[in-house]
Amino acid sequence: MTAHAGATLLSAPPEIACLFTTFPKATETFLQREVEAMQAVGVRLRLYSMWGGGGNFHGQPVANFPKWKLLALVWMIPVTALRHPRLCGELVGGLAVRRAPSWLNFWENMLGAAFACLHAGEFRRQPPAHTHAVWSGGPATAAWLLWRLNGQPYSAAAHAYDLYDHGGDWWLAEKLGPARFVRTSTEMGRHTLLERGVPAGKIHVIRRGLMSLPALKPLRPARAPLRLLAVARLVPKKGLDHQVRIYAALKAAGVAFVARIAGEGPLRAELERQIATLGLTDEVRLLGHRPQAEIAELLAWADGLLHTGVVAPSGDRDGLPNVIPEAMAAGVVVITSPAAATTEAITDGVTGLVAPPEEPARWVEELQSLANDDARAERLRAAARHWVEANFDARRNAGALLALFQQEMKT
Repeated sequence: MTAHAGATLLSAPPEIACLFTTFPKATETFLQREVEAMQAVGVRLRLYSMWGGGGNFHGQPVANFPKWKLLALVWMIPVTALRHPRLCGELVGGLAVRRAPSWLNFWENMLGAAFACLHAGEFRRQPPAHTHAVWSGGPATAAWLLWRLNGQPYSAAAHAYDLYDHGGDWWLAEKLGPARFVRTSTEMGRHTLLERGVPAGKIHVIRRGLMSLPALKPLRPARAPLRLLAVARLVPKKGLDHQVRIYAALKAAGVAFVARIAGEGPLRAELERQIATLGLTDEVRLLGHRPQAEIAELLAWADGLLHTGVVAPSGDRDGLPNVIPEAMAAGVVVITSPAAATTEAITDGVTGLVAPPEEPARWVEELQSLANDDARAERLRAAARHWVEANFDARRNAGALLALFQQEMKT
């Protein structure tokens, strides 16, 4: 569906209430692009941010959830319990017999429940045509409870974090069961949702996207030193300890390179020590968080993007990190681990290169090829760009999501 076709579907623009955990958030540009694309195809949005965020996004107000409002729960919880005793009984019973997978997930769900309790009246007085939970944690809890309280239809998105971290969200089955549809952005997510009992007809794979594609930069004729880039939060699932060892193996093999890692996180000090211990301080730099404009500049600089994702001890893993299609669109050759859903975009030897992060020698071999084999690099770059054009257009994918909203609002 083209953007124009998506726009012509609209007779009277529906109002969709979108529930976020935090919006806008600097590290979640994929969600900002999606909102922008939905606006572009004509959807009227009510944006809610449950933790921080707020303000104004592209002319659209973002209603945040001030923490002082939680004081109202002192009387709202008893009132809600009196009005909906069966629902409250189910919730209390569930709390008594099940354990949250993590404290973070516990508090996310509690926040979603508080949001629903305090906003139920607003949603009754000004009902949206549809409510969409952008995450299956707190936002889906809020949407599910608003449905229980008001009967308002909703849908939910299921991301890798929702499905895998510490075994997945606490009340996932209860929340996704009544949802009109469940959106996921990877085939990996679809398979996991099927395993969790979500009916196949309810699951829709709709990828994220780019609002516009950059010009495909020319291949740098002399790739020495090889310019390597990683864009990742400094957290276990990114496998950056493996990546630093790959850089050490590359240096030991005599390959001239410079590497930049853009991102921030709790593992920074540990990675700095590892870089120093392996004698890589001249080659490898940690840049910290960088805004999207600077990420675009780094992609214009880089010859290759490295993604060494793994399954973290918590079970968390990546889906398809958006920086991978961004690099593919720009003409940066992607070398990725086979973990998670990255291979849905990167087919080894076709749209990029795939190697296990535990095998540095394989990475050295592939990076040497990237440095020296112009013809192969050009084939990879052309095929990667074609994949992005076919699969990662934000407006087209927003049109597909809009079509689902419209279909459900007719039922």
